[in-house]
Amino acid sequence: MKTADQPRYMSLRGQVYDRLRDELLNGRLKAGQRINLDALAENLGVSRTPLREALIILDAEGFVTILPRSGIVINALTLDDIRNLYEIIGALEGSVLFAAKDRMDDPAVERMARLNDAMSAALDAGDWEGFYRRNLEFHGVFLAYSDNPILLSVIDRAKRRLYDFPGKKGLLTEWERASVGEHARILEFLREVDFRAAAEYVRDIHWLFKVQEHFILRYYELPGQAPKVS
Repeated sequence: MKTADQPRYMSLRGQVYDRLRDELLNGRLKAGQRINLDALAENLGVSRTPLREALIILDAEGFVTILPRSGIVINALTLDDIRNLYEIIGALEGSVLFAAKDRMDDPAVERMARLNDAMSAALDAGDWEGFYRRNLEFHGVFLAYSDNPILLSVIDRAKRRLYDFPGKKGLLTEWERASVGEHARILEFLREVDFRAAAEYVRDIHWLFKVQEHFILRYYELPGQAPKVS
């Protein structure tokens, strides 16, 4: 949290970071694009210092690569990136869910069930934003049982890399329906108080790249891969 004695540039850096994320999310900065720091600063109406600080964060998160003396490149999301991110998220989410076995109660499980029902309703309505928000909330219920802020930060960054750029504004309904079904299976395990099976399912099915690959290729429309099918 920002305190009164923090330098003012910290707040400005955060504002510039948010603006850059918005540019990425809305496709005004495109994968593979090389941009000049001075030109970008002028376009955003900010000085180089907070811009460079914001770009350093985006570089660490994998969204851009800063090239010394030659500008910034907007990174494409590759198939290898997605494979690695799925492995990270699956392993970490599975470990959090299993570790919650002695603390997670029935009301938390039922909240997950209500969120999964809301995801299904959002699909029926073609509400991508509603589906996406409730999907994050579903996972957030059990992630809230983790006391490891570094672990949670890694998961958050990995998901933003998957979901935020390129910003996909549509549904691959077959995949989303499958996801709702997988959530229902996780809930079955949790209601049976079989946290080990639930954690293994999260890791070995829900976030396993090989299981989800055929959907991934269609959704992300990766160059040289299968086209997206409506």
